[in-house]
Amino acid sequence: MSTLKFSTRAERIEPFYVMEVAKAAQAMAREVAGSREPMIFLNIGEPDFTAPPLVQEAAERIVRSGGTQYTHALGLDQLRERISGWYAERFQLDVPARRIVVTAGASAALQLACLALIEAGDEVLMPDPSYPCNRHFVSAAEGRAVLIPTTAEERFQLSAAKVEAAWGLRTRGVLLASPSNPTGTSIAPDELRRIHEVVRARGGITLIDEIYLGLSYDDAFGQSALAIGDDIISINSFSKYFNMTGWRLGWMVVPEAMVPVVERLAQNLFICASTISQHAALACFEPGSIAEYERRRAEFRARGDFFIPALQSLGLEVPVAPDGAFYAWADCTRAAQRLGVEGSWDFAFELMRRAHLAITPGRDFGAADTARFVRFSTANSMAQLQEAVARLRTLLA
Repeated sequence: MSTLKFSTRAERIEPFYVMEVAKAAQAMAREVAGSREPMIFLNIGEPDFTAPPLVQEAAERIVRSGGTQYTHALGLDQLRERISGWYAERFQLDVPARRIVVTAGASAALQLACLALIEAGDEVLMPDPSYPCNRHFVSAAEGRAVLIPTTAEERFQLSAAKVEAAWGLRTRGVLLASPSNPTGTSIAPDELRRIHEVVRARGGITLIDEIYLGLSYDDAFGQSALAIGDDIISINSFSKYFNMTGWRLGWMVVPEAMVPVVERLAQNLFICASTISQHAALACFEPGSIAEYERRRAEFRARGDFFIPALQSLGLEVPVAPDGAFYAWADCTRAAQRLGVEGSWDFAFELMRRAHLAITPGRDFGAADTARFVRFSTANSMAQLQEAVARLRTLLA
């Protein structure tokens, strides 16, 4: 028997059920490999597109040239400048490169932000449902995530009124996501401004996950929170819009006074983000790459435009049409009843078993009614989505 004693910090972190379901789906996929109905994976939020040619070529060049030594902790100056230029061109925002910190994925950015800003016992307000790892970053920094139930009428996002009502003596700030995982919904800019006013008036922090911002489809929502003020902390990533999931590269935009604090933490915890990935990412901003990313963004939108009405027609209600990302947050109550099961967990495993279709049950994303919701990822080919709909139609008929 092991004599290891684990920290209470580690014990507080729940399993990432998205990945637990993925392991079960992979095991079943091996069992049905070569069958008439191989497994279709609509469970993981990972684009089926890989990095475009210019990015791959840039990575090859830096490897061949041997320029793979550490960069400084804040990232390549050229890359920080390119990101700054992207904000100017895409969002007409002046975001100085000196406020941009390149990180080992958005996950590292969130960890650095939480460690820099959260004291033991601090509370951070978050919407329920929301991405599970975000609350665990708060927990790992000895804080406590306070999940506030949201409704379809609120687009499953926090409102200024709810933030004000929930604010307590230990509240440090809010951690939001726009567009959100799992719902694909964004916060209306005017409401986000009101939320930030509530937070600012109380001396708190507004931290916002914008990793799906590049995959916005509605001009009314597709604006960066950085337009509100220099005290917003924004997290972003090369994984989603830029299709570089396994390259583990992201960035954060922070107030100028926070840069040396984050730099000190990054030096000790990460040294730097991957040098190869940073050099490759310079090519993300070439006109040819941006044109390809925009073509792919249109494809992601077309997939959702096909898939979500198809779900609705099968009794899988999507109560709020997503305006970004590549998810459908669907109420599976009626569909589960047709299959003789209750709740999204059993429904997801029933689909896996009977239709060879992997999706994600709502358990990961909170406690406010999530037991009846499932998340479908439309980050898959149109052909695969069409086959998934055909299987659902057969199963639920």
